[in-house]
Amino acid sequence: MDDFKHYTVMLNEAVDALECTSGKVYVDCTLGGGGHSELILKRIQPSGKLVSFDIDDEAIAHSKERLKDYKNLTIVKSSYTNIKQELLKLGIEKITGGVLLDLGASYHQLTKQERGFSFSKEAPLDMRFDMTADFSAHHVVNTYKEEDLVRIFSEYGEERFSKRIARAIVEKRKIKQIQTTTELAELIVASTPNIKSSIHPATRVFQAIRIEVNQELKNVTKVLHDILDLIDIGGIISVISFHSLEDRIVKKIFKFESQRCRCNNMICTCAPPKIELVNKKPIVASEKEIRENPPSRSAKLRIAKCINL
Repeated sequence: MDDFKHYTVMLNEAVDALECTSGKVYVDCTLGGGGHSELILKRIQPSGKLVSFDIDDEAIAHSKERLKDYKNLTIVKSSYTNIKQELLKLGIEKITGGVLLDLGASYHQLTKQERGFSFSKEAPLDMRFDMTADFSAHHVVNTYKEEDLVRIFSEYGEERFSKRIARAIVEKRKIKQIQTTTELAELIVASTPNIKSSIHPATRVFQAIRIEVNQELKNVTKVLHDILDLIDIGGIISVISFHSLEDRIVKKIFKFESQRCRCNNMICTCAPPKIELVNKKPIVASEKEIRENPPSRSAKLRIAKCINL
C-alpha cells in the first residue's frame, strides 16, 4: 500500500505561471508527490514533453505509479543540480516551455518518522533527501566544530541562541554522541531560555541542520544559474520557496538578471537583461489553501520570463 502523503502547494498558481503549451519542453525540478507534474502533463498534451527530477526513491516510486498513464514524461533520479548534464543525456539543449522549482522538504519527508526531520518524533538523526547519500544530520551534530555549528544555526536557522546551543551540543558529545531527534530537541530546550513563542525552541536548529545536510541554499543558487543558461526565449521560470533564506536568493538572482545595467560602470557595457519579472511581489497561498494545509502559509511564488539568450 502506498502511504506516501504529499500536499501540492500552490498547484494552480505555479503551473498557471508556466503557460503550458503542447509541443514544448518543460522541467519539474522537484517531482515530489507528482502534483505539479501531473497538472503540467495534462496541459501539454498531446506533444509536449516533461522531464521531472527527484532524488527521493519513495517520491519517485509513488509518482511513477501516479503518472504511469502519461507517455510524454521522463523521470530522472538525480538532483536538480545536475540539470545540465541530465538534459544533455536526453538530447535536450533548451527548455522551450518552462521550469518549475518547488523548494524545501516535502510533507512526506518531514512527517515520516524514520527520516529524522521532525523533533517531535523519536528517530535517528538523518534528514537526508537522498537516502543513498553518506552525509547525514548525525555527522553535522557529532563532528562539526563548535564555531561551525554556531555559523549554520545563525545563518541557516537565524537562531538567536546559536552559541548556547552549539556549546551544549559539544559538551554533551564529549560524554556520548547524540543519536536521536528527541535527544537533540531536549538538549536544545534545556540550553535555551524559556521564552513564550508560537514555535518550538528546536525548530530553527532543525531547519539549519536540514539545510546543511542537503546543501539546499547552495543548490538553489546553482540550479537557478543553470536554468538561466538552459531556458529559451519565452520560457518561464516558476519558483516556490518556503523560507526567507531561499526566497532571498531567488529574489536577488531574478532582480540582478532583469536589470538593464549590471556592471555599474560609468558607461554601461551590459548585454540586454536575460529575464523580465512577471511578478515583482511574490504570490502567496490563498486563505482557503492555508486552512487546508497550514504549512503553505510560508510559501512564496516568484515568476520570471526569459526575454534574451
